[in-house]
Amino acid sequence: MKNNNLKFKIFLAGWLFVFSLALVLPALALEAPFNPWGDDTKRNAIQNTVGLGERDPRDIAASIINIVLGFLGIIAVGLILYAGFKWMTAAGNEDKISEAKKLLVAGIVGLIIILSAFAIAKFVLDQLVNATI
Repeated sequence: MKNNNLKFKIFLAGWLFVFSLALVLPALALEAPFNPWGDDTKRNAIQNTVGLGERDPRDIAASIINIVLGFLGIIAVGLILYAGFKWMTAAGNEDKISEAKKLLVAGIVGLIIILSAFAIAKFVLDQLVNATI
């Protein structure tokens, strides 16, 4: 029972993270367009001091989100492969087969959640970029 409670908390935390992104990013799109680096003298001074590039912070955030979701997708696919391997090597043991089925269902649900989070993030980031052009 304690293990199920922990899984539910992890599941809930993941959805809260996805929904927080879905709530915060559109709110940022409603603000007036601005130059994220300030005027040119400030930008050049900051770039010379810190060594920053010319990329827009929104592009950097989009790249980070895509990388994180990509890693999560790899983990979910790995879990599905592990569940399949565990099922194939169960040798008819019902306990191992039921455990492998649970892992397989968890991996598929995780993959669905990750793909839906990717779709939501892509839509929101596209709307954010289009709203500020």
